[in-house]
Amino acid sequence: MTDTLLMKVEGLTKRFPGVLALDDVNLDIARGEVHAICGENGAGKSTLIKMLTGAYRPDEGTIAFEGEVCPALSPRKAMDIGIACIYQELNLIPHLSVAENIFLGREIFRSKAFDILDRKTMNTKAAELLADLDLHIRPEARLGTLGVGHQQMVEICRAVWADAKLIIMDEPTSSLSEKEAKDLFRIIARVKSRGVSVLFISHRLDEVRANCDRVTIMRDGKSVSTFAMKDSSIDDIIQLMVGRNIQNKYPKEVANRGDVILDVQGLTRKGVVNNVSFQLHAGEVLGFAGLVGAGRTETMRLVTGADPSDAGKIKVFGKDTTIRSPEDSIKAGIAFLTESRKEQGLVLIQSVEFNATLVKLGDFSKFGVLSLGRARDEAMKVVNGLRLKAAGLATPVGKLSGGNQQKVVIAKWLMSKAKIFIFDEPTRGIDVGAKVEVYRLINELVAKGAGVIIVCSEMEEVMGMADRILVMHEGRITGELSREEATQEKIMYAASGMEIRPAKAG
Repeated sequence: MTDTLLMKVEGLTKRFPGVLALDDVNLDIARGEVHAICGENGAGKSTLIKMLTGAYRPDEGTIAFEGEVCPALSPRKAMDIGIACIYQELNLIPHLSVAENIFLGREIFRSKAFDILDRKTMNTKAAELLADLDLHIRPEARLGTLGVGHQQMVEICRAVWADAKLIIMDEPTSSLSEKEAKDLFRIIARVKSRGVSVLFISHRLDEVRANCDRVTIMRDGKSVSTFAMKDSSIDDIIQLMVGRNIQNKYPKEVANRGDVILDVQGLTRKGVVNNVSFQLHAGEVLGFAGLVGAGRTETMRLVTGADPSDAGKIKVFGKDTTIRSPEDSIKAGIAFLTESRKEQGLVLIQSVEFNATLVKLGDFSKFGVLSLGRARDEAMKVVNGLRLKAAGLATPVGKLSGGNQQKVVIAKWLMSKAKIFIFDEPTRGIDVGAKVEVYRLINELVAKGAGVIIVCSEMEEVMGMADRILVMHEGRITGELSREEATQEKIMYAASGMEIRPAKAG
Protein backbone atom coordinates (compact mmCIF):
# COMPACT_ATOMS: atom_id res chain seq x y z
CA MET A 1 0.00 0.00 0.00
CA THR A 2 2.88 2.40 0.77
CA ASP A 3 4.07 2.53 -2.86
CA THR A 4 0.59 3.27 -4.18
CA LEU A 5 -0.60 5.53 -1.36
CA LEU A 6 -2.15 8.81 -2.55
CA MET A 7 -3.65 10.28 0.63
CA LYS A 8 -3.24 9.46 4.30
CA VAL A 9 -5.37 10.98 7.05
CA GLU A 10 -4.31 10.45 10.67
CA GLY A 11 -6.08 11.45 13.88
CA LEU A 12 -8.31 14.05 12.22
CA THR A 13 -10.45 15.86 14.81
CA LYS A 14 -12.88 18.77 14.43
CA ARG A 15 -14.98 20.43 17.12
CA PHE A 16 -17.89 22.84 16.81
CA PRO A 17 -19.79 24.42 19.74
CA GLY A 18 -21.52 21.54 21.49
CA VAL A 19 -20.57 18.98 18.82
CA LEU A 20 -17.53 16.76 18.28
CA ALA A 21 -17.95 16.37 14.52
CA LEU A 22 -14.80 14.31 13.85
CA ASP A 23 -13.05 12.24 16.50
CA ASP A 24 -9.61 10.81 15.64
CA VAL A 25 -10.50 9.81 12.06
CA ASN A 26 -8.01 7.72 10.06
CA LEU A 27 -8.21 7.09 6.32
CA ASP A 28 -5.88 6.04 3.53
CA ILE A 29 -6.63 6.14 -0.19
CA ALA A 30 -4.58 4.29 -2.81
CA ARG A 31 -3.88 5.54 -6.31
CA GLY A 32 -6.44 4.33 -8.81
CA GLU A 33 -8.93 2.93 -6.30
CA VAL A 34 -12.60 3.68 -5.73
CA HIS A 35 -12.89 4.06 -1.97
CA ALA A 36 -16.32 4.34 -0.34
CA ILE A 37 -17.24 6.21 2.82
CA CYS A 38 -20.41 4.91 4.48
CA GLY A 39 -22.13 6.06 7.64
CA GLU A 40 -25.37 7.30 9.10
CA ASN A 41 -26.31 10.95 8.82
CA GLY A 42 -24.36 12.83 11.46
CA ALA A 43 -21.52 10.28 11.29
CA GLY A 44 -19.13 13.02 10.11
CA LYS A 45 -18.95 12.35 6.35
CA SER A 46 -19.75 15.93 5.28
CA THR A 47 -17.28 17.38 7.78
CA LEU A 48 -14.59 15.00 6.52
CA ILE A 49 -15.19 16.14 2.92
CA LYS A 50 -14.84 19.78 3.96
CA MET A 51 -11.57 19.00 5.72
CA LEU A 52 -10.15 17.18 2.68
CA THR A 53 -11.13 20.08 0.38
CA GLY A 54 -9.75 22.79 2.69
CA ALA A 55 -13.10 24.33 3.68
CA TYR A 56 -12.40 23.47 7.34
CA ARG A 57 -9.09 23.31 9.23
CA PRO A 58 -8.53 20.39 11.62
CA ASP A 59 -8.24 20.99 15.35
CA GLU A 60 -5.97 17.95 15.53
CA GLY A 61 -4.49 15.44 13.09
CA THR A 62 -2.82 15.55 9.70
CA ILE A 63 -3.67 15.21 6.01
CA ALA A 64 -0.84 13.98 3.79
CA PHE A 65 -1.14 14.01 -0.02
CA GLU A 66 1.44 12.22 -2.18
CA GLY A 67 3.66 11.87 0.89
CA GLU A 68 3.59 15.56 1.88
CA VAL A 69 1.70 16.81 4.94
CA CYS A 70 -0.67 19.69 4.12
CA PRO A 71 -0.74 21.81 7.32
CA ALA A 72 -2.74 24.73 5.89
CA LEU A 73 -5.00 23.19 3.28
CA SER A 74 -7.35 25.71 1.62
CA PRO A 75 -9.89 25.19 -1.20
CA ARG A 76 -7.44 26.72 -3.70
CA LYS A 77 -4.53 24.64 -2.38
CA ALA A 78 -6.65 21.46 -2.50
CA MET A 79 -7.46 22.12 -6.17
CA ASP A 80 -3.84 22.91 -6.99
CA ILE A 81 -2.48 19.65 -5.52
CA GLY A 82 -5.13 17.61 -7.35
CA ILE A 83 -8.22 17.23 -5.12
CA ALA A 84 -11.59 17.85 -6.81
CA CYS A 85 -15.04 17.49 -5.26
CA ILE A 86 -18.39 16.92 -6.96
CA TYR A 87 -21.09 17.85 -4.46
CA GLN A 88 -24.71 16.71 -4.29
CA GLU A 89 -25.71 20.23 -5.41
CA LEU A 90 -23.63 20.67 -8.56
CA ASN A 91 -21.16 23.56 -8.59
CA LEU A 92 -21.80 24.70 -12.18
CA ILE A 93 -23.22 27.75 -13.98
CA PRO A 94 -26.34 26.80 -15.99
CA HIS A 95 -26.30 29.74 -18.44
CA LEU A 96 -22.71 29.08 -19.57
CA SER A 97 -21.78 26.49 -22.20
CA VAL A 98 -20.47 23.00 -21.45
CA ALA A 99 -16.94 24.05 -22.49
CA GLU A 100 -17.05 27.22 -20.39
CA ASN A 101 -18.02 25.16 -17.34
CA ILE A 102 -15.29 22.59 -17.95
CA PHE A 103 -12.62 25.33 -18.06
CA LEU A 104 -14.19 27.46 -15.30
CA GLY A 105 -11.35 28.93 -13.21
CA ARG A 106 -8.77 27.45 -15.61
CA GLU A 107 -9.75 29.25 -18.81
CA ILE A 108 -7.63 29.40 -21.96
CA PHE A 109 -7.02 32.98 -23.12
CA ARG A 110 -6.13 34.44 -26.49
CA SER A 111 -5.01 37.52 -24.56
CA LYS A 112 -4.84 37.30 -20.81
CA ALA A 113 -3.96 40.99 -20.53
CA PHE A 114 -7.27 41.91 -22.16
CA ASP A 115 -9.29 38.98 -20.75
CA ILE A 116 -10.06 37.60 -24.23
CA LEU A 117 -10.98 33.90 -24.08
CA ASP A 118 -9.83 31.47 -26.75
CA ARG A 119 -13.27 29.88 -27.18
CA LYS A 120 -12.28 27.93 -30.29
CA THR A 121 -9.46 26.13 -28.48
CA MET A 122 -11.65 25.59 -25.41
CA ASN A 123 -14.41 24.04 -27.52
CA THR A 124 -11.91 21.84 -29.38
CA LYS A 125 -10.23 20.59 -26.20
CA ALA A 126 -13.62 20.09 -24.49
CA ALA A 127 -14.79 18.02 -27.48
CA GLU A 128 -11.65 15.87 -27.23
CA LEU A 129 -12.15 15.41 -23.49
CA LEU A 130 -15.84 14.50 -23.88
CA ALA A 131 -15.06 12.05 -26.69
CA ASP A 132 -12.23 10.52 -24.66
CA LEU A 133 -14.74 9.73 -21.91
CA ASP A 134 -17.26 8.51 -24.52
CA LEU A 135 -19.72 11.30 -23.71
CA HIS A 136 -22.02 12.47 -26.49
CA ILE A 137 -22.39 16.10 -25.39
CA ARG A 138 -21.78 19.18 -27.54
CA PRO A 139 -19.21 21.59 -25.99
CA GLU A 140 -21.25 24.57 -27.25
CA ALA A 141 -24.50 23.41 -25.59
CA ARG A 142 -25.81 25.56 -22.75
CA LEU A 143 -25.32 23.57 -19.57
CA GLY A 144 -28.81 24.34 -18.22
CA THR A 145 -30.38 22.46 -21.16
CA LEU A 146 -28.75 19.19 -20.05
CA GLY A 147 -30.17 16.67 -17.59
CA VAL A 148 -28.67 16.21 -14.13
CA GLY A 149 -26.76 13.11 -15.23
CA HIS A 150 -25.01 14.88 -18.10
CA GLN A 151 -24.28 17.90 -15.91
CA GLN A 152 -22.55 15.56 -13.48
CA MET A 153 -20.44 14.19 -16.34
CA VAL A 154 -19.41 17.78 -17.14
CA GLU A 155 -18.25 18.15 -13.51
CA ILE A 156 -16.11 15.02 -13.95
CA CYS A 157 -14.64 16.43 -17.19
CA ARG A 158 -13.83 19.61 -15.30
CA ALA A 159 -11.98 17.59 -12.65
CA VAL A 160 -10.09 15.60 -15.32
CA TRP A 161 -9.06 18.81 -17.12
CA ALA A 162 -7.79 20.19 -13.81
CA ASP A 163 -5.57 17.08 -13.61
CA ALA A 164 -7.28 15.86 -10.46
CA LYS A 165 -5.62 12.91 -8.77
CA LEU A 166 -8.50 12.43 -6.30
CA ILE A 167 -12.15 13.06 -7.17
CA ILE A 168 -14.55 13.15 -4.22
CA MET A 169 -18.17 12.36 -5.09
CA ASP A 170 -20.88 13.19 -2.54
CA GLU A 171 -24.08 11.15 -3.11
CA PRO A 172 -23.52 11.32 -6.89
CA THR A 173 -26.45 9.06 -7.86
CA SER A 174 -29.13 10.49 -5.55
CA SER A 175 -30.84 12.39 -8.39
CA LEU A 176 -29.95 10.07 -11.29
CA SER A 177 -32.04 7.54 -13.19
CA GLU A 178 -30.81 3.94 -13.37
CA LYS A 179 -29.33 4.52 -16.86
CA GLU A 180 -27.61 7.74 -15.79
CA ALA A 181 -26.14 5.94 -12.77
CA LYS A 182 -24.76 3.20 -15.04
CA ASP A 183 -23.17 5.86 -17.26
CA LEU A 184 -21.61 7.45 -14.18
CA PHE A 185 -20.05 4.18 -13.04
CA ARG A 186 -18.72 3.60 -16.55
CA ILE A 187 -16.95 6.98 -16.38
CA ILE A 188 -15.67 6.24 -12.87
CA ALA A 189 -14.15 2.99 -14.16
CA ARG A 190 -12.56 4.92 -17.03
CA VAL A 191 -10.84 7.52 -14.79
CA LYS A 192 -9.84 4.80 -12.32
CA SER A 193 -8.04 2.92 -15.11
CA ARG A 194 -5.88 6.03 -15.60
CA GLY A 195 -4.74 6.03 -11.97
CA VAL A 196 -7.22 8.61 -10.67
CA SER A 197 -8.67 7.81 -7.23
CA VAL A 198 -12.34 8.30 -6.39
CA LEU A 199 -13.71 8.83 -2.88
CA PHE A 200 -17.33 7.74 -3.16
CA ILE A 201 -19.86 8.80 -0.48
CA SER A 202 -23.25 7.11 -0.83
CA HIS A 203 -26.18 5.65 1.11
CA ARG A 204 -26.95 3.26 -1.75
CA LEU A 205 -25.11 0.26 -0.42
CA ASP A 206 -25.80 -1.95 -3.46
CA GLU A 207 -23.90 0.61 -5.59
CA VAL A 208 -21.07 0.71 -3.06
CA ARG A 209 -20.87 -3.08 -3.04
CA ALA A 210 -20.82 -3.31 -6.86
CA ASN A 211 -18.46 -0.46 -7.73
CA CYS A 212 -16.02 0.24 -4.89
CA ASP A 213 -12.71 -1.47 -4.04
CA ARG A 214 -12.63 -0.66 -0.33
CA VAL A 215 -14.95 0.97 2.18
CA THR A 216 -14.38 2.97 5.35
CA ILE A 217 -17.24 2.96 7.84
CA MET A 218 -17.86 6.06 9.98
CA ARG A 219 -20.01 6.22 13.10
CA ASP A 220 -20.48 9.09 15.55
CA GLY A 221 -17.58 11.05 14.07
CA LYS A 222 -15.14 8.11 14.19
CA SER A 223 -13.70 5.85 11.49
CA VAL A 224 -14.61 2.42 12.86
CA SER A 225 -13.39 0.07 10.12
CA THR A 226 -11.83 -0.14 6.65
CA PHE A 227 -11.94 -3.30 4.55
CA ALA A 228 -12.03 -4.63 0.98
CA MET A 229 -15.50 -4.87 -0.55
CA LYS A 230 -14.83 -8.41 -1.76
CA ASP A 231 -14.47 -9.48 1.87
CA SER A 232 -17.80 -8.03 3.05
CA SER A 233 -21.55 -8.04 2.57
CA ILE A 234 -24.14 -5.26 2.72
CA ASP A 235 -25.28 -6.66 6.09
CA ASP A 236 -21.72 -6.26 7.43
CA ILE A 237 -21.68 -2.61 6.34
CA ILE A 238 -25.09 -1.91 7.87
CA GLN A 239 -24.14 -3.48 11.20
CA LEU A 240 -20.96 -1.41 11.43
CA MET A 241 -22.74 1.79 10.36
CA VAL A 242 -25.42 1.62 13.02
CA GLY A 243 -23.52 -0.35 15.64
CA ARG A 244 -26.29 -2.89 15.87
CA ASN A 245 -28.06 -5.52 13.80
CA ILE A 246 -31.05 -4.32 11.80
CA GLN A 247 -33.05 -7.53 11.79
CA ASN A 248 -35.82 -6.15 9.64
CA LYS A 249 -34.88 -3.69 6.94
CA TYR A 250 -38.54 -2.73 6.49
CA PRO A 251 -40.29 -3.05 9.88
CA LYS A 252 -43.77 -2.99 8.38
CA GLU A 253 -46.72 -3.21 10.77
CA VAL A 254 -50.17 -3.65 9.23
CA ALA A 255 -52.80 -1.37 10.81
CA ASN A 256 -56.58 -1.68 10.83
CA ARG A 257 -57.89 -0.28 7.55
CA GLY A 258 -60.66 2.27 7.98
CA ASP A 259 -62.84 4.46 5.79
CA VAL A 260 -61.72 6.30 2.67
CA ILE A 261 -60.19 9.61 3.79
CA LEU A 262 -58.89 10.83 0.42
CA ASP A 263 -60.78 10.22 -2.83
CA VAL A 264 -59.21 11.56 -6.04
CA GLN A 265 -61.14 11.22 -9.31
CA GLY A 266 -60.06 12.16 -12.84
CA LEU A 267 -57.16 14.37 -11.82
CA THR A 268 -55.63 15.85 -14.96
CA ARG A 269 -53.04 18.40 -16.02
CA LYS A 270 -52.56 18.51 -19.75
CA GLY A 271 -49.31 16.91 -20.87
CA VAL A 272 -48.34 15.92 -17.31
CA VAL A 273 -51.04 13.88 -15.51
CA ASN A 274 -53.84 12.09 -17.33
CA ASN A 275 -57.12 11.12 -15.62
CA VAL A 276 -55.63 9.77 -12.38
CA SER A 277 -58.06 8.31 -9.83
CA PHE A 278 -57.31 6.64 -6.50
CA GLN A 279 -58.50 6.29 -2.92
CA LEU A 280 -56.60 6.33 0.37
CA HIS A 281 -57.99 4.68 3.49
CA ALA A 282 -57.35 5.48 7.13
CA GLY A 283 -54.70 3.10 8.48
CA GLU A 284 -53.28 2.45 5.01
CA VAL A 285 -49.89 3.04 3.39
CA LEU A 286 -50.47 3.58 -0.32
CA GLY A 287 -47.35 3.37 -2.47
CA PHE A 288 -46.76 5.11 -5.80
CA ALA A 289 -44.11 3.43 -7.96
CA GLY A 290 -42.81 4.17 -11.45
CA LEU A 291 -39.77 5.26 -13.42
CA VAL A 292 -38.31 8.78 -13.42
CA GLY A 293 -40.76 11.12 -15.21
CA ALA A 294 -43.79 8.87 -14.67
CA GLY A 295 -45.79 11.71 -13.09
CA ARG A 296 -45.89 10.58 -9.45
CA THR A 297 -44.57 13.81 -7.90
CA GLU A 298 -46.65 15.85 -10.36
CA THR A 299 -49.78 14.02 -9.18
CA MET A 300 -49.03 14.83 -5.55
CA ARG A 301 -48.44 18.48 -6.43
CA LEU A 302 -51.89 18.60 -8.03
CA VAL A 303 -53.50 16.93 -4.99
CA THR A 304 -51.93 19.50 -2.65
CA GLY A 305 -52.52 22.57 -4.82
CA ALA A 306 -48.83 23.19 -5.51
CA ASP A 307 -49.67 23.13 -9.25
CA PRO A 308 -53.03 23.95 -10.93
CA SER A 309 -55.11 21.09 -12.36
CA ASP A 310 -57.21 21.19 -15.55
CA ALA A 311 -59.78 18.66 -14.31
CA GLY A 312 -60.61 16.38 -11.42
CA LYS A 313 -62.41 16.15 -8.09
CA ILE A 314 -61.05 15.61 -4.61
CA LYS A 315 -62.93 14.47 -1.52
CA VAL A 316 -61.30 14.68 1.90
CA PHE A 317 -63.01 12.76 4.72
CA GLY A 318 -66.02 12.26 2.41
CA LYS A 319 -66.52 15.95 1.59
CA ASP A 320 -65.94 17.66 -1.75
CA THR A 321 -62.85 19.82 -1.22
CA THR A 322 -61.44 22.56 -3.43
CA ILE A 323 -57.64 22.69 -3.19
CA ARG A 324 -56.12 25.53 -5.19
CA SER A 325 -53.06 26.21 -3.03
CA PRO A 326 -50.85 24.50 -0.44
CA GLU A 327 -52.66 26.57 2.21
CA ASP A 328 -55.95 24.90 1.20
CA SER A 329 -54.21 21.53 1.48
CA ILE A 330 -52.93 22.25 5.00
CA LYS A 331 -56.39 23.41 6.11
CA ALA A 332 -57.85 20.17 4.74
CA GLY A 333 -55.45 18.14 6.91
CA ILE A 334 -53.00 17.08 4.20
CA ALA A 335 -49.24 17.20 4.79
CA PHE A 336 -46.88 17.12 1.81
CA LEU A 337 -43.25 16.24 2.52
CA THR A 338 -41.64 17.28 -0.74
CA GLU A 339 -38.77 15.54 -2.51
CA SER A 340 -36.81 18.84 -2.64
CA ARG A 341 -36.47 19.52 1.07
CA LYS A 342 -33.89 22.32 0.68
CA GLU A 343 -35.79 24.26 -1.97
CA GLN A 344 -39.38 23.61 -0.88
CA GLY A 345 -39.43 22.12 2.60
CA LEU A 346 -37.15 24.28 4.73
CA VAL A 347 -35.92 27.81 5.41
CA LEU A 348 -32.22 26.98 5.59
CA ILE A 349 -31.06 30.18 7.31
CA GLN A 350 -33.61 29.75 10.10
CA SER A 351 -33.35 27.56 13.20
CA VAL A 352 -34.60 24.04 13.84
CA GLU A 353 -37.27 25.50 16.14
CA PHE A 354 -38.49 27.99 13.52
CA ASN A 355 -38.76 25.34 10.81
CA ALA A 356 -40.40 22.74 13.04
CA THR A 357 -43.14 25.15 14.15
CA LEU A 358 -43.54 27.01 10.84
CA VAL A 359 -46.83 25.46 9.73
CA LYS A 360 -48.58 25.86 13.08
CA LEU A 361 -47.18 29.04 14.60
CA GLY A 362 -50.77 30.31 14.95
CA ASP A 363 -51.48 27.57 17.50
CA PHE A 364 -48.93 29.11 19.85
CA SER A 365 -50.30 32.64 19.81
CA LYS A 366 -53.08 34.34 21.73
CA PHE A 367 -54.40 37.82 20.97
CA GLY A 368 -51.53 38.21 18.51
CA VAL A 369 -48.83 37.38 21.10
CA LEU A 370 -46.63 34.37 20.30
CA SER A 371 -45.77 32.02 23.16
CA LEU A 372 -42.20 31.14 22.25
CA GLY A 373 -41.79 28.94 25.32
CA ARG A 374 -44.75 26.73 24.40
CA ALA A 375 -43.63 26.52 20.78
CA ARG A 376 -40.13 25.54 21.91
CA ASP A 377 -41.42 22.85 24.27
CA GLU A 378 -43.58 21.28 21.56
CA ALA A 379 -40.76 21.43 19.02
CA MET A 380 -38.39 19.82 21.52
CA LYS A 381 -40.78 16.88 22.10
CA VAL A 382 -41.13 16.18 18.39
CA VAL A 383 -37.45 16.49 17.40
CA ASN A 384 -36.33 14.40 20.38
CA GLY A 385 -38.71 11.68 19.23
CA LEU A 386 -36.99 11.73 15.84
CA ARG A 387 -33.49 11.51 17.39
CA LEU A 388 -32.38 14.67 15.64
CA LYS A 389 -28.62 15.28 15.79
CA ALA A 390 -28.07 19.01 16.31
CA ALA A 391 -26.33 21.24 18.83
CA GLY A 392 -29.73 22.64 19.83
CA LEU A 393 -33.05 24.04 18.59
CA ALA A 394 -31.32 27.31 17.71
CA THR A 395 -29.05 25.60 15.15
CA PRO A 396 -29.67 26.87 11.59
CA VAL A 397 -31.16 24.04 9.52
CA GLY A 398 -28.69 24.73 6.71
CA LYS A 399 -25.87 23.51 8.97
CA LEU A 400 -27.46 20.07 9.49
CA SER A 401 -26.73 16.95 7.45
CA GLY A 402 -29.23 15.93 4.77
CA GLY A 403 -30.85 13.23 6.90
CA ASN A 404 -31.30 15.55 9.86
CA GLN A 405 -32.79 18.20 7.56
CA GLN A 406 -35.34 15.58 6.46
CA LYS A 407 -36.16 14.92 10.12
CA VAL A 408 -36.91 18.62 10.62
CA VAL A 409 -39.32 18.51 7.65
CA ILE A 410 -41.05 15.51 9.24
CA ALA A 411 -41.19 17.31 12.60
CA LYS A 412 -42.88 20.29 10.95
CA TRP A 413 -45.69 18.18 9.55
CA LEU A 414 -46.08 16.10 12.72
CA MET A 415 -46.83 19.35 14.53
CA SER A 416 -49.48 20.24 11.94
CA LYS A 417 -51.77 17.47 13.28
CA ALA A 418 -52.50 16.37 9.71
CA LYS A 419 -54.34 13.08 9.05
CA ILE A 420 -53.16 12.54 5.46
CA PHE A 421 -49.40 12.39 4.91
CA ILE A 422 -47.75 12.39 1.47
CA PHE A 423 -44.07 11.39 1.64
CA ASP A 424 -42.27 12.09 -1.66
CA GLU A 425 -39.03 10.04 -1.62
CA PRO A 426 -39.08 9.98 2.21
CA THR A 427 -35.67 8.33 2.63
CA ARG A 428 -33.68 9.90 -0.21
CA GLY A 429 -30.25 10.90 1.12
CA ILE A 430 -30.94 9.26 4.50
CA ASP A 431 -28.76 6.55 6.00
CA VAL A 432 -29.88 3.04 6.91
CA GLY A 433 -30.53 3.70 10.60
CA ALA A 434 -32.54 6.88 9.91
CA LYS A 435 -34.55 5.03 7.26
CA VAL A 436 -35.75 2.54 9.84
CA GLU A 437 -36.79 5.46 12.09
CA VAL A 438 -38.84 6.94 9.22
CA TYR A 439 -40.48 3.57 8.54
CA ARG A 440 -41.41 3.20 12.21
CA LEU A 441 -42.81 6.72 12.18
CA ILE A 442 -45.01 5.74 9.20
CA ASN A 443 -46.18 2.70 11.20
CA GLU A 444 -47.09 4.96 14.13
CA LEU A 445 -49.04 7.36 11.90
CA VAL A 446 -51.22 4.66 10.33
CA ALA A 447 -51.71 2.93 13.70
CA LYS A 448 -53.27 6.20 14.92
CA GLY A 449 -55.68 6.26 11.98
CA ALA A 450 -53.77 8.47 9.53
CA GLY A 451 -53.43 7.62 5.85
CA VAL A 452 -49.97 7.70 4.29
CA ILE A 453 -48.93 7.96 0.63
CA ILE A 454 -45.30 7.18 -0.18
CA VAL A 455 -43.75 8.03 -3.54
CA CYS A 456 -40.68 5.80 -3.92
CA SER A 457 -38.16 5.19 -6.67
CA GLU A 458 -36.72 2.19 -4.82
CA MET A 459 -38.94 -0.81 -5.50
CA GLU A 460 -37.72 -2.66 -2.41
CA GLU A 461 -38.87 0.22 -0.23
CA VAL A 462 -42.33 0.56 -1.72
CA MET A 463 -42.84 -3.22 -1.59
CA GLY A 464 -41.53 -3.34 1.98
CA MET A 465 -43.77 -0.60 3.41
CA ALA A 466 -46.92 -0.22 1.26
CA ASP A 467 -50.20 -2.07 1.80
CA ARG A 468 -51.18 -1.34 -1.79
CA ILE A 469 -49.11 -0.12 -4.74
CA LEU A 470 -50.17 2.04 -7.68
CA VAL A 471 -47.77 2.13 -10.63
CA MET A 472 -47.58 5.11 -13.00
CA HIS A 473 -46.30 5.52 -16.55
CA GLU A 474 -46.32 8.78 -18.51
CA GLY A 475 -48.84 10.48 -16.25
CA ARG A 476 -51.37 7.68 -15.87
CA ILE A 477 -51.92 4.73 -13.54
CA THR A 478 -51.03 1.48 -15.30
CA GLY A 479 -51.09 -0.95 -12.41
CA GLU A 480 -52.55 -1.64 -8.98
CA LEU A 481 -51.12 -4.38 -6.79
CA SER A 482 -51.81 -5.53 -3.26
CA ARG A 483 -48.89 -6.12 -0.92
CA GLU A 484 -49.28 -9.88 -1.44
CA GLU A 485 -49.37 -9.62 -5.25
CA ALA A 486 -46.50 -7.19 -5.72
CA THR A 487 -43.22 -8.35 -7.25
CA GLN A 488 -40.43 -6.32 -8.83
CA GLU A 489 -41.24 -7.92 -12.19
CA LYS A 490 -44.92 -6.88 -12.02
CA ILE A 491 -44.05 -3.34 -10.96
CA MET A 492 -41.53 -2.97 -13.79
CA TYR A 493 -44.07 -4.39 -16.26
CA ALA A 494 -46.61 -1.70 -15.32
CA ALA A 495 -43.91 1.00 -15.05
CA SER A 496 -43.02 0.27 -18.67
CA GLY A 497 -46.56 1.11 -19.78
CA MET A 498 -48.32 -2.29 -19.76
CA GLU A 499 -51.63 -2.38 -17.85
CA ILE A 500 -52.07 -4.56 -14.78
CA ARG A 501 -55.65 -4.82 -13.59
CA PRO A 502 -56.09 -5.19 -9.80
CA ALA A 503 -57.06 -8.61 -8.59
CA LYS A 504 -58.68 -6.94 -5.60
CA ALA A 505 -60.53 -3.65 -5.57
CA GLY A 506 -58.90 -0.85 -3.61
